Amino acid sequence: MPPMDRENPFAPDGLLASDGEGQPSGTTAIRMGLRGWLRWSWRQLTSMRVALILLLLLALAAVPGSLVPQRGINEAKVLQFSQQNPTVARWMDLLGLFDVYTSPWFAAVYLLLFISLIGCVIPRTVEHARALRRPPASTPARLSRLPDHTSVVTQISEPAALDRAEQQLRSWGYRVVRTRDAVAAEKGYLRETGNLIFHAALIGILLAVAAGSLFGYRGNVLVREGTGFSNALTQYDTFKPGRLFTPSDLKPFTLSLTNFSVSFETKGKQRGAPREFLADVVVRDGVSAPLQTRRLKVNEPLSLGGARIYLVGWGYAPKVTVRDGEGRVVLRDSVAFLPRDGNFTSTGVIKSPDARPDQLGFQAIFLPTTRIDPERGPISLFPAAVTPGLFMSAWTGDLGLNSAKPQSVFALDTRSLKELGIKALAPGQTWVLPQGRGSITFDGVAQYATLSVARDPGAGPVLLFAAICVTGLVLSLFVHRRRLWVRVTRQPDGTTVAEVAGLTRSEGISVSEQVEELAGILRAASERDAGVVPAAQKEQEQS
Repeated sequence: MPPMDRENPFAPDGLLASDGEGQPSGTTAIRMGLRGWLRWSWRQLTSMRVALILLLLLALAAVPGSLVPQRGINEAKVLQFSQQNPTVARWMDLLGLFDVYTSPWFAAVYLLLFISLIGCVIPRTVEHARALRRPPASTPARLSRLPDHTSVVTQISEPAALDRAEQQLRSWGYRVVRTRDAVAAEKGYLRETGNLIFHAALIGILLAVAAGSLFGYRGNVLVREGTGFSNALTQYDTFKPGRLFTPSDLKPFTLSLTNFSVSFETKGKQRGAPREFLADVVVRDGVSAPLQTRRLKVNEPLSLGGARIYLVGWGYAPKVTVRDGEGRVVLRDSVAFLPRDGNFTSTGVIKSPDARPDQLGFQAIFLPTTRIDPERGPISLFPAAVTPGLFMSAWTGDLGLNSAKPQSVFALDTRSLKELGIKALAPGQTWVLPQGRGSITFDGVAQYATLSVARDPGAGPVLLFAAICVTGLVLSLFVHRRRLWVRVTRQPDGTTVAEVAGLTRSEGISVSEQVEELAGILRAASERDAGVVPAAQKEQEQS
């Protein structure tokens, strides 16, 4: 038998801490081992406290997704932010703040919450199922010690009093168990049922969201007036598929932007603020479907091919015609520009790789309502295209489009180019480039719309589980657990004393009213059997 620790005779064998010389130090240190640590970690993860913490962390983790522009929603805004704040954007990109909902840290919180909810719900469901099969708690020996208690002296027999009490309790929806001299009743099991439904619905929401992320997709496309796109991978400017996405999930449809209009506030403090965005489109939902004219608005998406199309942005696309040194038209199109301020001062790049003898590139600034400020130079006074102006610098040389390096359509690498000059143009004006390099004409102004196309197969189940979640929450908040007992004893004088007591398991809820009502019913039954007219009935007959 191993020696016993004199300072702690109840210490388990083999759990004594050593002082470094092989002798017990007098203190104990429990070594749980791998299984013990796993069991402890599981209990902590599945505790209600940790589940609430994870739910709070998930809500906090979603905040950057609302404040910071996301690549999956608007790639143009992300690019604009990166150009304006290159250092901050680099760190934000490393932290995944531009892709919050697909970042590893968001997925980690998501999965931990999912596991925690499952670990909470399953044991509680098993225990609740057992509780539903259990009879109500037996009648306490001393009902007078309960907070809600009263007694009634009756003239009826014990079985009759118990029969009347049982009948009334069942009519109130109580589960009743009757013994020789007492009745025990309980109701409010739906409270725990609602609580379990609420948590199970949360799990369903998480599963539906996960299904939407795995099988869905989201893409952005910039559509200029007079152009359109079809639902194909090559048509998207940015595309983020789910991990289990297949190209066959792209249902065929086409969309063409015929007209885009924006109205602005013209007076007051909100002058220049956009008031309404309207996009008139022509769609074909399917290969053989007829053409339809639809109107797209902000927060009013279109449903095509199982996907929803949202209007998420807009901007100006100046129309230009570029001729090269040989007089050939090498570009005649509208070019999308990125807005950089509230008055929609926009920047963009015009590239003509087919120009001869050398390729042409233009860095340009578009001003919707042009004004030349003595200090700041060309500025825009209003976001609407009242007096549009195009300020540009021309470059010639190799644009690098034939190299294997990717390039942004909104940037021009001028390191290997030669500048030809700077010019300001109004609609209809032409700039003849020096050295016989060609010309560029500012033909007018078009607009473009940035569309977000998203397919989320989990959206419908999320709505369903959300409704179930609300139902469970209502049950858990408005249904209360109650217990009532009635004990009937025969006194030596031949009378019967009925004790009525109640107990609630919900804070702020009392059963005193039901206790008094049940006592009153037993009292009235005794008076009727004894041939005594109740006082209320007497007053009614006299009146």
